[in-house]
Amino acid sequence: MAWTKYQLFLAGLMLTTGSINTLSAKWADMFSAKGCKDSPEHAFAHPFVQAVGMFLGELSCLAVFHMLLCHDRRRPEPKLNTGQSFNPLLFLSPALCDMTATSIMYVALNMTSASSFQMLRGAVIIFTGLLSVAFLGRRLVASQWTGILITILGLIVVGLADFMSGHKDDSHKLSEVITGDLLIIMAQVIAAVQMVLEEKFVYKHDVHPLRAVGTEGFFGFFILSLLLIPFFYIPVGSFSNNPRHVLEDALDAFCQISHNPMIILALLGNTVSIAFFNFAGISVTKEISATTRMVLDSLRTVVIWVVSLALGWEQFHGLQVLGFIVLLVGAALYNGLHRPVLARILCCASVEEEEVNPVERTRLLDEGRVQEEG
Repeated sequence: MAWTKYQLFLAGLMLTTGSINTLSAKWADMFSAKGCKDSPEHAFAHPFVQAVGMFLGELSCLAVFHMLLCHDRRRPEPKLNTGQSFNPLLFLSPALCDMTATSIMYVALNMTSASSFQMLRGAVIIFTGLLSVAFLGRRLVASQWTGILITILGLIVVGLADFMSGHKDDSHKLSEVITGDLLIIMAQVIAAVQMVLEEKFVYKHDVHPLRAVGTEGFFGFFILSLLLIPFFYIPVGSFSNNPRHVLEDALDAFCQISHNPMIILALLGNTVSIAFFNFAGISVTKEISATTRMVLDSLRTVVIWVVSLALGWEQFHGLQVLGFIVLLVGAALYNGLHRPVLARILCCASVEEEEVNPVERTRLLDEGRVQEEG
């Protein structure tokens, strides 16, 4: 079945905005500018400020939901399914998980490459599967267990690629690359907890997806914005790259933005892209399928990798290609992508067998007898 123009637009929007989301965050990390009080020029290393911007993008989904709701109410027959009434505090625990995981990942992105960052996020499959068995009582089929094992193998390959590139890459020290990779894996554990909490407490209330994303964005934005105040006074030594070596120096971030306005362009790219990415992802699931959404999410890793190579942000490593292929196979098995492929192969095989009708089969048999008698 051919896709409509609208479905193609949604698929392209999801692939584009998903890629821009990671690339713009990495782009912001690559800028340097002077800080406050004439401090010397230094790299823009403000992961928590970037996370606040991301949650602002998610919060905008709530505004879009209410705009759609107002527009729908003006119709003679409203069609928008707003879902059941619910307590917004249900989203507090998933939002806290999202806030923690996102902040850790932005810290890690400053230590490793954009492509490795995106590939290692595939580890969420492992922890989501294990936690769903432990806390949701779900039974995984053999293909899902196989997918988890293959994903672990893919993570090992990507880790080896980063380890080998750490000796040759001047932009990141080997210790930073390893630390960044481990932080990404740790963030996926928290992201898996978030998914399990959402499935256990949120999805049963039939909440509209835009409303769900926007509500989590609301909690994440305001809580993390408030946490920037104590973060300003927490010393972390050399772990932080800002001049005061505190957990987060938001004032330094704003000073750097004022000295180099291009930084705000990268941050806006992150904020706007996450909003459109969530909208496109939800729409792809609704208009096409969840499997298509998974495939597009995997393809954006390729886009991020190719763009990073083209811009000279990282060097080509064959092991990364192998790691991506292995991770893609693992994700496909876990999400059941192999089932429609096998079904189509079996269907084609059965059709070929049925194509020879009884009359044609008799004619072929007669021709065989004539050849034998001759």
